[in-house]
Amino acid sequence: MTAVPSPVREPAWSLSRSAIGLWVTESVISTVFLWLAIGAFLLFVPADVGGPIPVLRWLLPLAGLAYAVVAIGIRPWVRHRIYRWEITAEAAYTRTGWLTQTWTLVPISRIQTVDVTRGVLQQMFGLASVAVLTASSQGTVHIAHLDHDVAQRVAGDLAHRAELVRDQAT
Repeated sequence: MTAVPSPVREPAWSLSRSAIGLWVTESVISTVFLWLAIGAFLLFVPADVGGPIPVLRWLLPLAGLAYAVVAIGIRPWVRHRIYRWEITAEAAYTRTGWLTQTWTLVPISRIQTVDVTRGVLQQMFGLASVAVLTASSQGTVHIAHLDHDVAQRVAGDLAHRAELVRDQAT
């Protein structure tokens, strides 16, 4: 069995640019729900109540505004620059995370299943995600938000490579 080299460079491929639109849409949806909750608080909690309530009446809208700016205006573009993936002859690996970055590497010889999934919003943006699963719960690589045709090709290629490795081992 050959040792799999650790990724000493960043993975070669970034996600589809459509992922930015998907993340912006997800952030807009979460921001709307946040603002509905803030609005309900402002509407149903009386302003003349003592304690920390008067402070919350101006602090919550400021926090909601800060969240909206970061979630809609900054996070999608930062995530697009950070999230990367690559399939080499030996392994599939990703780099994910915004504040805490995580490298996940799965040797081709350990692949058991390759799944392609498409959520409702992913379908709207022509995207799909590839999950490369091993017997270990810690060894799964998720390549999220690839163009649908790229995800299909990647999944087919990985399944084929994994099958070849299994055939060579027997």
